Amino acid sequence: MIDFTSQTPSHTKVHGRHGDYAIEAKGLIKRFKSGKSFVEVLKGVDFDARHGDLTMVMGPSGSGKSTLIAALSGLLRPEEGRVDALDVDDLWKLSLGKIDKFRLDHCGFIFQGFNLFPALTALQQVEIVLKFQGLSPERAKKRATEALTEVGLAHRLHQRPAILSGGEKQRVAIARALAKDPKILFADEPTSALDGENGQVVIRLLRRAATEHGAAVICVTHDPRLEAWADRVIKIEDGVIVSDERHTPNPDATLASHH
Repeated sequence: MIDFTSQTPSHTKVHGRHGDYAIEAKGLIKRFKSGKSFVEVLKGVDFDARHGDLTMVMGPSGSGKSTLIAALSGLLRPEEGRVDALDVDDLWKLSLGKIDKFRLDHCGFIFQGFNLFPALTALQQVEIVLKFQGLSPERAKKRATEALTEVGLAHRLHQRPAILSGGEKQRVAIARALAKDPKILFADEPTSALDGENGQVVIRLLRRAATEHGAAVICVTHDPRLEAWADRVIKIEDGVIVSDERHTPNPDATLASHH
């Protein structure tokens, strides 16, 4: 059983230029064209997330939560506002190549659709990202094996996605994200395709990434069952943050199935 009672990461926190904050955004505005007019999806949002925290961003469908993650992570340029991440002042002032490099070096991503390559084994899915980062094949294999073992897939290293269950696929995606030891981990609806038992495994792993790895974990979800694991719950509606509360995470919470 994993011990989630300790609220401080076992290693020292990374202090960037912005203190305990891994990421800080001010005044984010994002508009999308709709017919002849524009719809404002983010309306001047301020946001921050700390190292070692699991921060939940919750809201109904269409509230702007996925757009917020995309703007924070350098995937979608906002019309206005700035994002300071780690020791980078204003991510969006960098060239696209440098933003890509920042994401590769410092960020992990977990999506509800898993985003796995059908032809690659679980081990290869994780190795490929590490090789992009410049690790030798031997080191990439060792670290990929460790990451998959950490998520409970030591017995599935050489299986391709077609043979894996939904929960196992999501764990491969988490291993791929954690193997890089990211400072910031973004998760977009990571449990929505999973039953209660697999969802529980996933949220425990995200909790562990914050507590044990010291990552700033930012999880977008509309699943209220996940709140119990969070250090902080931010609610967004219609492009505006409507509440922001700190919690004491409950390591013994269980995720009853949706069904």
